[in-house]
Amino acid sequence: MIQVLFTVIFAEMALIVLFIFKTPLRKLVIIGLDRVKRGRGPIVVKTTGGTIFIVMLSTLYSMVSIRKRWIDEDGNVTPTDQILMAQHLLEASLMGFSLFLVLMIDRLHNYIRELHMRRKSMEVVNKQNRGFEDGKNGASDEMKSLEEEASALRLKIKKLEATIEEKARIASDAEANVVALKKQSEHFRLENDDFLEDNKNLRDQLHSLDQRLSNSDSKKAS
Repeated sequence: MIQVLFTVIFAEMALIVLFIFKTPLRKLVIIGLDRVKRGRGPIVVKTTGGTIFIVMLSTLYSMVSIRKRWIDEDGNVTPTDQILMAQHLLEASLMGFSLFLVLMIDRLHNYIRELHMRRKSMEVVNKQNRGFEDGKNGASDEMKSLEEEASALRLKIKKLEATIEEKARIASDAEANVVALKKQSEHFRLENDDFLEDNKNLRDQLHSLDQRLSNSDSKKAS
């Protein structure tokens, strides 16, 4: 049994060394332990550990019994008792150390898994941050392009406003010219009407004079 315990302890120590140093074998060991902890694996491990613990307690009880016998026999120790005491002590020590190494392996395995999961979560967060920063940079570039487009549109609007003001001024001048022309044409029309009226009066006066002259000539002839 001592040889078996030494073999188990050396195997456990080898696993711990593989956990400590980052080698390709560590990934295989972690995968193997993950599979062991699935299904009935934990039950088997707990059963085996409980059995070893019970055997260790039995060995310790045997050591206590041998110690009591030494006391009852006034310190008379036989070589057989000494050999049994040493064997039980070695077996109990090896079993206790084996259980302690199992607990260390379990804690290291959980620690490495948790560390691996945290690294993955950190990588996801870093990727999201990089994506956010890239999107922010793209948004800033888009904002710059939009600002440039807005400034260009404002410049065009100013040009259009200046053109509209110029055309409005020209239209106002043209309207003023049209009003002036209307007033001038109305004045000319009134003057023309006056001229026509004067012409008519002069013709009437001339016609009256002609009639008077014709009447006077007829009187002279008679």
